[in-house]
Amino acid sequence: MDGDFRTHFVREHSNPKAHPALVLNADFRPLSYYPLSLWPWQEAIKAAFLDRVNIIAEYDDVVRSPSMEIRIPSVVVLKDYVKPQKRVAFTRFNLFLRDEFRCQYCGSKGDLTFDHVVPRARGGVTSWENVVAACSKCNLRKGSKHLHQSGLALRKPPRQPGAEELRNMGRKFPPGHLHESWMDFLYWDAELEA
Repeated sequence: MDGDFRTHFVREHSNPKAHPALVLNADFRPLSYYPLSLWPWQEAIKAAFLDRVNIIAEYDDVVRSPSMEIRIPSVVVLKDYVKPQKRVAFTRFNLFLRDEFRCQYCGSKGDLTFDHVVPRARGGVTSWENVVAACSKCNLRKGSKHLHQSGLALRKPPRQPGAEELRNMGRKFPPGHLHESWMDFLYWDAELEA
């Protein structure tokens, strides 16, 4: 990752409540990239005490009880491998992720909804192959008309994405905060710079 990316996203928090732990599968890959698999620090500590995870990295901050003090985990890895799902659920979120959070007619990023390419009023079904992300303006313009009647064109044809494809797509949308201890686990397979 380039320096600008790290500077923009890597920030330190001063409040322990804002110290999430990155959760890795037993193969040291995040359980999900988008949304990024994060647990509140309390869940990470609980899982460590229940011997369900190993703590790989920690924040500098500590939490205390009357009898102990523990550094807050920043990266934990599950002891048991969780097999990733092969089937991709047809949800609004996954649809927007497939379409990269852009209107599939004009390419804008704001005010997204979804549109049936073949309108339901004309026999269209709600499926991966017939629904796209659309901004409100384009959706209103298209209405219940067929695509060729509306004067709009699709940027790419809608299709059902694969689970791995969506996971890879999620890497393009990092959350607003990435702790420096997470970087080695998030982009281990990214292309190296020359």
